[in-house]
Amino acid sequence: MGSNMAEAHPVGFQWVMEAKARGAKVIHIDPRFTRTSAVADAYVPIRAGTDIAFLGGVINHVLRNDLDFREYVRAYTNASFLVREDFADTEDLDGLFSGYDPETASYDRSSWRYQNTEPPESDADRGSVPDKESSAPLQHGSGGAALEGVENIVRDPSLEHPRCVFQILKRHFARYTPELVERVCGTPPERFREVCEAWTANSNRDRTTALVYSVGWTQHSVGTQYIRAGAILQLLLGNIGRPGGGVFALRGHASIQGSTDIPTLFNLLPGYLPMPAPTHSDLAGYMHELRADCQKGYWFGADAYLVSMLKEYFGDAATPDNDYGFEWLPRINGDHGTYRTVMDMIDGSVFGYFLLGQNPAVGSAHGKLQRLGMANLDWLVVRDLAMIESATFWKDSPEIETGEIVTERCRTEVFFFPAASHVEKEGTFTQTQRMLQWREKAVEPNGDQRSELWFFYHLGRLVRQKLADSTDPRDAPVHALAWDYRMLGADNGADEWAEPSAEDVLRRISGVELGPDRAVSGYTELKADGSTACGCWIYSGVYADEVNQAARRKPHDQQPQYEKEWGWTWPMNRRVLYNRASADLEGRPWSERKKLIWWDAENGEWTGDDVPDFPKTTPPGHVPPEGACGADGLRGDDPFIMQADGKGWLYAPHGLIDGPMPTHYEPHESPARNALYGQQGNPTRKVYGRPDNPSNPAPPEAHTEVFPFVLTAARLTEHHTAGGMSRQLPYLSELQPELFVEVSPELARERRLTHLGQAHVVTSRAAVDARVMVTDRLVPLRVDGRLVHQVWLPYHWGHSGLVTGDVVNDLFGVFVDPNVFIQESKVATCDVRPGSRPRGPALLAMLERLRSEAGITPETGTRIATAGGVRHSAPAHTHDAPMEAP
Repeated sequence: MGSNMAEAHPVGFQWVMEAKARGAKVIHIDPRFTRTSAVADAYVPIRAGTDIAFLGGVINHVLRNDLDFREYVRAYTNASFLVREDFADTEDLDGLFSGYDPETASYDRSSWRYQNTEPPESDADRGSVPDKESSAPLQHGSGGAALEGVENIVRDPSLEHPRCVFQILKRHFARYTPELVERVCGTPPERFREVCEAWTANSNRDRTTALVYSVGWTQHSVGTQYIRAGAILQLLLGNIGRPGGGVFALRGHASIQGSTDIPTLFNLLPGYLPMPAPTHSDLAGYMHELRADCQKGYWFGADAYLVSMLKEYFGDAATPDNDYGFEWLPRINGDHGTYRTVMDMIDGSVFGYFLLGQNPAVGSAHGKLQRLGMANLDWLVVRDLAMIESATFWKDSPEIETGEIVTERCRTEVFFFPAASHVEKEGTFTQTQRMLQWREKAVEPNGDQRSELWFFYHLGRLVRQKLADSTDPRDAPVHALAWDYRMLGADNGADEWAEPSAEDVLRRISGVELGPDRAVSGYTELKADGSTACGCWIYSGVYADEVNQAARRKPHDQQPQYEKEWGWTWPMNRRVLYNRASADLEGRPWSERKKLIWWDAENGEWTGDDVPDFPKTTPPGHVPPEGACGADGLRGDDPFIMQADGKGWLYAPHGLIDGPMPTHYEPHESPARNALYGQQGNPTRKVYGRPDNPSNPAPPEAHTEVFPFVLTAARLTEHHTAGGMSRQLPYLSELQPELFVEVSPELARERRLTHLGQAHVVTSRAAVDARVMVTDRLVPLRVDGRLVHQVWLPYHWGHSGLVTGDVVNDLFGVFVDPNVFIQESKVATCDVRPGSRPRGPALLAMLERLRSEAGITPETGTRIATAGGVRHSAPAHTHDAPMEAP
């Protein structure tokens, strides 16, 4: 679904090809005919940004034709749960859910809840606006949203009650017909039906289907709901918790999963524990908001996970008397996401920045905004393998040519630190399947190149030395840090510049019992009394039995099919999450072909081919006693052990900012009116309305003809993301030497473009030069009765390296999903014009003229509530008073 796997993930695609060789049917759905399409059995075109309409059509096909795995759905999902009487759907409110406030562009979500449940007190206190500003839904990644009164939820096992989740879902998606899919997505109905039939035919007791998506699927103003739609479909078809099923995110790097587990995200602690808010004055208040007072499932143990993490951070300084150092954790008081931070640089409230393995001058949306932000810092630290554009923007960025950055007056002091590559350091990668794999150091790093572990350990050591005499309370956590890792090649620490042992760090992340200094076997051994230390609870057990489990490499022909001794998969080396769902209500596998774990009545425990994630001795028919909490509160039919209700959520009663169910909204920039509702786009999306972040007009705004085409971008196999590595290599540069834009023959005729000639692609933010490739791989689509052209560019080029080119990400603006603050960089509107773009000040003049023709102001795009008679325009926002438009 929208994934060019052969192009962007060729190593993983070998398994698709092996499956095809064994008879599997491969269907590829994408705006562009790609290398994946070329080997697929069927190619299905789609307009960029309309995947929810497509998936909604498949969901409707399943529900309308009774193709769901009913026994699974009734037992293991929340399909039977009744929702409150005051809930109103988008079908009732012209594209809005109940509780919408147009002044804040946010929802009061209380009406979305289950009948007979109330929100936690803290939920009412915080309100939805603080949640939206702090990306609160991202913090539910591990345990789901807290729910009070789960035992009181009213259910209808027959699934006939009009307010049960199953019936609400049926009504919600009823209009997502093949005809509607064609009208919105441009997908021919016969090809759409082919997808529906293949997906459902391969999903039953004896067969499962895996949903694999590329990370670009998330890069939309409704990106979270894209994934929700896929998860709903997989739950309906019984494809979660079973072998061969699941929802898999293909990652752009080898350890992107690892960088979310042990997060590079501003509002998370390791293991998806939320960063505290200003309202959390103590540990008890934090825990009260994190979970219900007696919540079923393993998220109830979050106090043990957090206290153990604090003990790892602060060691002996973390005591019961000081809440284990809880007061030393940062507090999240608003939007500190990547794009808000860049705007804060421009506005003068962020003064320093670290860049590690990232190149935002090329790789982030609205590259010009990134470069202008970096040009307004006091200092910038760049750690990379090569001198990337984010290190040299002050002398060679496009803004030098336009005069917007003047080298002699650029105030930023850049410190470049050469980094060790992955073969020059030891440590783990966490792959997309949650597997930690240990990598030995193959060679010593050259010259001054050093690992990130070395850099930050010694930077921290030097900072602590500088602050040794400080009595400022804000320096207390620095003094308290327990950085006593084993050092490589050092004689009892005599070499102060030695490399810390990554293996010792991994052991401490895995967790230890502090008295005997014993490695714990997993997160169930962690305690909330300060007797255990663990850097990341979901990784607990990767060093069980004092063995680096991630370093295991037993060949596949020497162990059973799940290969439990090849690396280590979090949590607890389970290869399939929620694997209780692989067995029926009696604990028997749904089929012999798809068996995974099962109930062994003779021994009174769950057993099988995977590590059971259900409590080992809880029988299938178990009903917990009243007042049971945590794992003891799980019923025998509650396979979703992290959820407060134990079920897979077809409907999200809490936790999401923009709706309990996915809904088709048009992208922020679209040439088409929403064919389903008066509400055009995501009514809660974050739009930063500023003069330096203009939006192209979209319906119902006027002058959409100025930027009439749909723009999308993606990767090439020959280059790697922002190109910082691949553009330095002659053999890769030779394979893809120049930026190009793909256009259809029809669009080429309309815009007088010639194959291999020069053109420039333009939005309200930038224009980029590209070589023209006229190709049938991009098919014009008939959308709502008119022809829509799509254009495609790869985004790897910048201004350094052996091959250079304009920055494609300069074309995109900053408009983000309200749940996780990810940018909409897979779809925008644009124009394509023959010949090269203007240079220098003439480029600025052309962009200003186009903005004038389109009537673009800082308010364009900020009127986001357009349904049911609601009309709201956000106030103007300036550089002097930066605000976020609702």
